[in-house]
Amino acid sequence: MALTRLYKDGVLELKDFPVQDISDHLEDPASVVWLDLCRPSSEDFAMIQEEFGLHELALEDARHPHQRPKLDHYRTHQFISAYATAIDPDTAELTTSEIAVFVTERAVITIRTDDGFAMEEVLARWDDSPDLAEHGVGFLVHGLLDYVVDGHFDAVQRLDGYIEALEDLLFDEGRHEIRTVQRRCYELRKSLVRLRRVVLPMREVVNALMRPGMHVVDEPLTPYYQDVYDHVLRVTEWTESLREMVTTVLETNLTVQGNSMNLIMKKVTSWAAIIAVPTAVTGFYGQNVPYPGFSQQWGFVTSTAAIVILSLLLYVSFKLKDWI
Repeated sequence: MALTRLYKDGVLELKDFPVQDISDHLEDPASVVWLDLCRPSSEDFAMIQEEFGLHELALEDARHPHQRPKLDHYRTHQFISAYATAIDPDTAELTTSEIAVFVTERAVITIRTDDGFAMEEVLARWDDSPDLAEHGVGFLVHGLLDYVVDGHFDAVQRLDGYIEALEDLLFDEGRHEIRTVQRRCYELRKSLVRLRRVVLPMREVVNALMRPGMHVVDEPLTPYYQDVYDHVLRVTEWTESLREMVTTVLETNLTVQGNSMNLIMKKVTSWAAIIAVPTAVTGFYGQNVPYPGFSQQWGFVTSTAAIVILSLLLYVSFKLKDWI
């Protein structure tokens, strides 16, 4: 199903009109058209190529998913590839939804690969800023990129919250907690790597759009695009810092495991030393040779007292040193 909008002299004139009427509307120099296609067919691609004169290489990129976020400049239009992001609240897994955007002088065509891209959010942003509609395609592209970058910002903010919660598990006792920290570290690191792949190239996309030679952003819109660019930089820097933080958490987790193992070994060694006392005493008195107190009651009492006293001395000594 295709979504369409017609802006004339900065005012929204029509919604969801037939795609066949686009040519008639574009004959008016004051008109700006938006067309959205979700899961387009080969016939749809052929239609927009004929209608808008799009370059075959740009259409090929739109046909094949998993493109790198980028901005390509052609003689009659620009091609933008971008990704909306979302975070699964249970697994912290990052999901992405790709969108291809063709920007001509008086038209914007968006191609979505699935329903994961919430186009209704973009429409809401356009409707909330009717005073900017007079700037034509620059206004439409701004609302689209603003939604995409805000989604990146929300994703990195959620990942930051998950990492903070993960830090609280670092010093909890129990091997199940250690395994939980390790598993979550790898899950978060995987999501951050995927987020970085879609966020990092967006700096060049937004920066290139603001160049005068692109003829997309006029002077009144420059502060709005600059705001989007600032958000892109913040998300990029935040993502990099979170990657370093996850690495630190993982290293700290390994250190905690090593310290826990050292503590266990210290306790085991301490108890082994205590157990060695009665073993040594009873072993000595168990020899088949005469010794002081041999076959005498006082000899048994003396050996027993030696075991108890030496064991208590070792226990108190280890306890004071916090070895057990």
